[in-house]
Amino acid sequence: QVQLVESGGGLVQAGGSLRLSCAASGRAFSSYFMGWFRQAPGKEREFVAAISWSGGSTYYADSVKGRFTISRDNAKNTVYLQMNSLKPEDTAVYYCAADGSLIFRRFDVTTQYDYWGQGTQVTVSS
Repeated sequence: QVQLVESGGGLVQAGGSLRLSCAASGRAFSSYFMGWFRQAPGKEREFVAAISWSGGSTYYADSVKGRFTISRDNAKNTVYLQMNSLKPEDTAVYYCAADGSLIFRRFDVTTQYDYWGQGTQVTVSS
């Protein structure tokens, strides 16, 4: 089992940057495929980015490709989401998630993840 705690959210103007962190505790962090999702008011939770166990492969939603970067530091049990060129439509609660199956499978659906953090609010003003 793993516990996830996100941090780094806040209020930023359009065009600005934020770096989210997700600290994990529990079972070996490197055994989890990690993802970031977000949920805006009145909308479903949607995929943002994912990263493989070693960090060698990364995946992004089209809406954030070229602006966001996911990374991980297995020695620090932490996954990051660097968000640049933020837009008002990026406003949402951002969640990190962990898939402990050790099998490569769809990474862009919420049902594939076993553990979730509590979320951190990101607000982008125009």
